[in-house]
Amino acid sequence: QVHLVESGGGLMQAGGSLRLSCAASGRTFSTYNMAWFRQPPGKEREFAAGITWSGASTYYADSVKGRFTISRDNAKNTVYLQMNSLKPEDTAVYYCAATKGWSGSRSPNQYDYWGQGTQVTVSS
Repeated sequence: QVHLVESGGGLMQAGGSLRLSCAASGRTFSTYNMAWFRQPPGKEREFAAGITWSGASTYYADSVKGRFTISRDNAKNTVYLQMNSLKPEDTAVYYCAATKGWSGSRSPNQYDYWGQGTQVTVSS
């Protein structure tokens, strides 16, 4: 069992930066591949970024590539999403998710555990 809690969301102007954190409970965090998804208002949940258990490989949606960076610190049981050059279309609830499968999967059904989400709002 993995319990995930996101933090770091808020209101930001376009062009600004935010760093999201996802703290995990349990001693098995380092064995899980992790991902960040987001759900814009009125839209379906979509994949944003993923990282393998070791941090050796990362995956990004085209819409965030070059602006967002996913990383993890297994000693702190935490995964991060650094978001730079924010755009109004980045406005969404951001969720972290854990899987024993491939962390580049775009399908939410492939993920076993989810956090409660954190709101990110980007104004123009």
